[in-house]
Amino acid sequence: MSRKFYPQKSVDLEASPPHPFGTAYKVSVGLEDWGDGEFKPVSKVQMSYDGCVYGRKSPSFPIGSSDEERVYMCIKELCEEYRAEKKDA
Repeated sequence: MSRKFYPQKSVDLEASPPHPFGTAYKVSVGLEDWGDGEFKPVSKVQMSYDGCVYGRKSPSFPIGSSDEERVYMCIKELCEEYRAEKKDA
């Protein structure tokens, strides 16, 4: 499978139980190939198990945990940093 997403900034956030130990949300911003060589800036959340990203596994946020809010805040911060860096370039 060809690579479609090219992260430029990433943060790993530990996932709360009942996720198994070693599970994290990999929050990234970067460029994604949308076909015909057209690359778009996107944010992406992937599940990571013991440091390995599972690209086709959708993130799950346990109800009653702070996971969803922490991921949202991380996306917001990474996108703000990304926009600021591109504006300064």
